[in-house]
Amino acid sequence: MAATGTGGLPTFRIDLRTGATPPRLGVGRRPVACQLSSCGPDRTLGDPHEQSRAKRFRQPFRSLWQPNDAPSIRPFERTGMKTARQAARQRRRRHRLIVGITAALATAGVVVSLMVASLSDHETDAAVVAVAPGTPTETPATTGTPAPTPTPTATAKPTSTGTPTPTAAASKASARPSATRTDRTTSTSAAPAGRIRPSTTYRGVATVYQAGNGDGACLFGASDDMMIAAMNTTDYESSRACGAYVLVRTANGNSVTVRITNECPLPCAPGQLDLSEQAFAKLGDPKLGRIPISWTLISPTTSQKISLRYKAGSSQYWCALQVIGHRNPIARLDIRVGAGWRQLPRTDYDYFLSSDGGGCGGAVRITDIYGERLTVGGMAIRPDVVQATGVQFARH
Repeated sequence: MAATGTGGLPTFRIDLRTGATPPRLGVGRRPVACQLSSCGPDRTLGDPHEQSRAKRFRQPFRSLWQPNDAPSIRPFERTGMKTARQAARQRRRRHRLIVGITAALATAGVVVSLMVASLSDHETDAAVVAVAPGTPTETPATTGTPAPTPTPTATAKPTSTGTPTPTAAASKASARPSATRTDRTTSTSAAPAGRIRPSTTYRGVATVYQAGNGDGACLFGASDDMMIAAMNTTDYESSRACGAYVLVRTANGNSVTVRITNECPLPCAPGQLDLSEQAFAKLGDPKLGRIPISWTLISPTTSQKISLRYKAGSSQYWCALQVIGHRNPIARLDIRVGAGWRQLPRTDYDYFLSSDGGGCGGAVRITDIYGERLTVGGMAIRPDVVQATGVQFARH
């Protein structure tokens, strides 16, 4: 590096061969590295003209790389911003994926639930459920004197769906019964008993209600004998108790025999009987409202014969059949279909239903709780007409 003096002041030249940085100038400025093509060994940095020339050439070069008003962004900062944007996009994609999967699973669950519900409804509509007699799971209730409660009123008429409304009054028996043949057989095994069983004593309370003409949930029609009662819902067993005769006793020795023609809804408790005013008067003063009782199923002496009645609206396509005037409770009813017998389900208003008309107008087989069977043939479909059979179950 060579130095010469001009006017007594030192000047410096840059050695282009070594690229050495010149020392600081005396005026306190840092010399500019020789990046210009006009810089040469004969040009001095201390010359004002040289400095002005260097300034003019340096300014455009700065504008190309970094404008004065642009923010300073280093390469590694640009890389960090790019990475952050990519991470944000990935998070958004993951969120959309999770939301989509959740929505798909929820939709699938709703579809499956609707399919299962549809299948269940279809099976329920297609099936005809019979009231199958079964063994009771609880013993008759034994109660003392219960706390006073409002006297329940027995239902006047049951509510049925899908069948014509029955008339309240019973039609007169036909002068010429349609039954052409009657067979009496005894089953080798007794019919399954319900809650009400022979030779069993039940305990509860007796209440009183206004029975009107004697018609009730069993739809027997008006009754000439008002020694009747309504059975509590539990022991009523969907009309299984209809037509049963029970002997009612009190602690003081009074007693009365009543026929079940109605149902006593809740709050009637198991073992409770709701008696007509005429029947209650045989046990005590009706003003008492309720008294403790015990009662037993009996097979009474009677000269009445069994009758059958088709429900109003019955035809060869749909029919419902009722048994009237039976001595013992009815366990089941079958009708002949082809070469065999078909058991009909029992409704809660004491009719046996053939929803498709199968067997309507054919032979009928009736079975009581003791297992005795009575077969009646040639029973014509005569809606709402009481048709006598001329037979009755044996007394037990």
